[in-house]
Amino acid sequence: MTDTIETSATISEASAVENGAVLFVPLNKLKKSPRNARKTPHSEAHIEALAASIAAKGMLQNLVVEPETNAEGEPTGFYFVTIGEGRRLAQLLRVKRKQIKKSEPIRCVLDTENDATEISLDENVTREAMHPADQFERFRELAEDRGWGAEEIAARFGVTAHVVRQRLRLGAVSPKLMQVYQEGGLSLDQLMAFAITEDHDRQEQVYESLSWNREPSIIRRDLTRMNVAATDRRAIFVGSDAYAEAGGTIIRDLFTEDRGGYFEDATLLDRLVIDKLEGIAARVQAAEGWKWASVHIDFPHAHGMRRTYPHPVDLSEEDAAAYGAAQEEYDRLSSEYEGYEELPDEVDRRFGELEAEIERIDAKRHAYDTDEIARGGVFVILNHDGTARIERGFIWAEDEAPKSSDVEGAAIAEDGEIVGDEGSCEDAQPQPDDEDAGDAGKPLSDLLIRDLTAHRTLGLRLALGEQPDMALVAVVHALAAQTFYRGGEASCLEIRLTSAYLASHADGIEDTPVAKALADRHTGWASDMLRDVADLWDFVTGLDHASLMALLAHCAAPTVNAVRVPWEQRPDARATAEKLASVVTLDMTAHWTPTVQSYLGRVTKAHILAVVQEGVGDEAAERIAGLKKAEMAQAAEQLLAGTGWLPPVLRTARPASLDAEPETFVQAAE
Repeated sequence: MTDTIETSATISEASAVENGAVLFVPLNKLKKSPRNARKTPHSEAHIEALAASIAAKGMLQNLVVEPETNAEGEPTGFYFVTIGEGRRLAQLLRVKRKQIKKSEPIRCVLDTENDATEISLDENVTREAMHPADQFERFRELAEDRGWGAEEIAARFGVTAHVVRQRLRLGAVSPKLMQVYQEGGLSLDQLMAFAITEDHDRQEQVYESLSWNREPSIIRRDLTRMNVAATDRRAIFVGSDAYAEAGGTIIRDLFTEDRGGYFEDATLLDRLVIDKLEGIAARVQAAEGWKWASVHIDFPHAHGMRRTYPHPVDLSEEDAAAYGAAQEEYDRLSSEYEGYEELPDEVDRRFGELEAEIERIDAKRHAYDTDEIARGGVFVILNHDGTARIERGFIWAEDEAPKSSDVEGAAIAEDGEIVGDEGSCEDAQPQPDDEDAGDAGKPLSDLLIRDLTAHRTLGLRLALGEQPDMALVAVVHALAAQTFYRGGEASCLEIRLTSAYLASHADGIEDTPVAKALADRHTGWASDMLRDVADLWDFVTGLDHASLMALLAHCAAPTVNAVRVPWEQRPDARATAEKLASVVTLDMTAHWTPTVQSYLGRVTKAHILAVVQEGVGDEAAERIAGLKKAEMAQAAEQLLAGTGWLPPVLRTARPASLDAEPETFVQAAE
C-alpha cells in the first residue's frame, strides 16, 4: 500500500483526492467488503473489547477503504472496508448503545491501487500477537502505576473484571518463572497453576522440586499441600469471614473451580476452631450445670470414662397442658389447610412456631439426673460436616458415686458380682453336719444349693426352649444389659457381647457419617432405658414385638466383625458375612466412594486403569494412561465421581430370591 497523504478530506471531496488520502466517512456510509479475507465472523467478545477500547482511547488505527461503484463504474457514495471490519462493527455496537450517532465520521485511508483481497489477507497474516507474558505484565503495571482497579481496566479493554484479575494474577508470578514461560519452558496452563499463590519463594521452590511431571494439577497440589481446602470441616465451621478477620489469608485459584479456595494458615484455623468450640462448651456448661466441659477437634475415643444417658421423665402439668394445646392447634391447622398448595404467610409462620414449641417440650421428656450432671461432663467436638457436636454424660472414674450395698451389706463389685465382708458367709467353709441337731432357721449348705439350682437351671433350659417368644425376650434382655449398663451381669443367660474396635483397622472411621448415625441410634435407645438395670426386665417385656426386634437388632449390630486380617483365618465367618450382607441388601455406595485417600492412592497404576475402565470406560482409561500415579489417581477420582463403582471386596452378592435375574453382583457402577 502506498504511503498515506498527509492531507485529509471529507467524503464530498473524495473525488478530488488521491490514493492514500485520509477521509472522514460517515459510519452509515461504510460497508463490509465482499473481498475481505476473513470469512469467519469476529467473536462477540472481540467486538466488545474493540468497542470499549475505542470508547476509552478513540480509533487507534484507521480503516482502509475503497469506493463502492455501480454497474457503470460510477461511485455510489458508499465505501467498502477492506481493513478494519472489526472496528466498523465495534462502532456500530456503540451506535446501538447510543454512545455515538450512526452518521459519526470515521477516519479512513483510501486505497484504490492495491488488491483488496490481498491486503485484507496481509493484514491478518503478517502480524504477530503480543506475547501473553507482556500482556500480563502491562496489565499489572496499569494497576500498580495508575492505581486502576480490575473494573476500571476491564471497562477500558472490553473484558470482564474476572479476566482482568486473572491477568493481574499472572502478571504477579515470580519474574524467574515468567522468564521461563517467555522462553517456552512453561505452558500457560502451568503458569496459571503457579499463580494460585503470590508467594514467589514458594513458587520457585515448587518449580525447582518438580520432576519430569509438570502437570498443572501436580503444581497446584504441591503449592497447597500445607493449606486447608475451604471444603474442609474446619473451614466450614469457622467461616471465611471470621478467618479473614483474624488475619488469615485465603488463596483463591482464579483459573479453576476451587470451591472457595484454600485457607493458608492451618495453625490459625485450628486455633479459631478451638476458640469457637470453647465458646459453645462454656454456654452449654453454664446452661446445663455440668461439672466440666472439654473441647476437641476429633472425638477422644480413648477417654476411658463411663457414659450415662438421659432418662425418661414425666412432663410437668404445665408442660403437658402446653404440649396438648400446641398439638391440638397443629392438628386443627393441618386439617383446615390440607388441600392448599401454598400456605398463607401467617399460617406458615404459625406452623413453624407450633413445631418449635412441640419440639421444645418433647426435649423435656428425657433428662439427666442432677447427680450425674454434678459429677459428669460434656465433650464439644467438630462434626464431620463442619458443625459442633455435643456429647453429654461422661463421668471420670474418680467422680463415680460410691457403690451401693445390698440388704445384707454386700457391695456390688466392678464386675457386677456380689461380694460380702470378710467372714460374713457362714457357709464359706464346710461345716460338720449333725443330722440330729435341728435348726429350721439355719441356711442351706452351698453344696445343696448348687445341686438344687442345677436342677432348676436344667428345667429352665427345657422350658425356655419350648417358648420362642420368651426366649427372644430373655436374649434381648441379656444383650441390652451388656450394651447399656455398667457391668452387664443382670442376666442369667451366659451370652457375651464382643465388638471389634474398627478404628484400629481404618483411621478416622469413627468420625464418619455412618459412625455418627450409629451413635445417634444408640443414644436414642439409651435415652429410653430405665435408670436401674434391675428394672430392665420389666422394660423389655413391656415392648411391643416391633420394638423388641428393633432393640435386638441394635444390640446385635455392634458384634458384627467382617474385617479381614492376614493373621486370622475364618473362612466360615467370612462366608457368613457375605450371606448377611446379601440378605440385608447392603449397598456400600451409600457409605463409601473411591477417592485418592480411600483407595486410588493405595493401589498400583494398573489397578487404577482397570478401575476406570470398568467404572467409566475404555476411552477414559486411555486418556489417563500416560499420567504419573499421583496425577492418575486424582484424575481417576474425578472420573469415578457419581458412578458408584465399588471394589469387589465391597460389592454385595444378590439374595438367593433374585437368582433368576441375570446379574450376579449389585454393581452401582452400571
